[in-house]
Amino acid sequence: MRVLLVEDNERLRELTRKQLQDAGFAVDAVGDLAAADAAARTAIFDAIVLDLGLPDGDGGDFLRALRAGGAAMPVLVLTARDRLDDRVRHLDAGADDYLVKPFAAAELAARLRALLRRPGQTLTDRLTLGDVALDVGARSVEIGGHKVALARRETALLELFLRRPGRVATKAEIERAIYAFDDEVTGNTIEVLIHRLRKRLSDGGSRLSLETLRGIGYMLRDPSA
Repeated sequence: MRVLLVEDNERLRELTRKQLQDAGFAVDAVGDLAAADAAARTAIFDAIVLDLGLPDGDGGDFLRALRAGGAAMPVLVLTARDRLDDRVRHLDAGADDYLVKPFAAAELAARLRALLRRPGQTLTDRLTLGDVALDVGARSVEIGGHKVALARRETALLELFLRRPGRVATKAEIERAIYAFDDEVTGNTIEVLIHRLRKRLSDGGSRLSLETLRGIGYMLRDPSA
């Protein structure tokens, strides 16, 4: 799941970025409205975490512009403004949730997962295919009921496939879903990640097949289904 974080405080922005990454999100973090607008026009985000007091304007204006333009992704307002009328005004303007600073990282991640579980969104608590299961919140993977250790991006890639079993994921779709703008992606980055996940599944005894469709993409399927 790819998230756009808009926060002008550099220290808080980088801390929150790392905390969300540890919770399994790919995060693009920016510090002003101009960068947020450019990011939103360039990439597809599953959710936005939005501060209100930004150096080049108010986050509420960005929120209203998003909704006026038809953008439907969940937006969680993350701000120091704790007055009731602020909460009401921005929820009415199109925010899906409102969290006041200071906040706990675990709560922010849980609220994002809750937003993405809403009807029409893409997140569920547990994903399974064949003998493989992923607990989305805990970021834990089981094969045949036994826990196996996967790296963060291996888990993110597995999650992408588990959300689309039997469907092809192109290299571009994988890159867009699990890598942020400043992540280094070279010509063979996706192939290496696919190889690592395939080996993890095989070493864990999974029956799932992670197939390469040359010139098209990759697909995870259960041969026994």
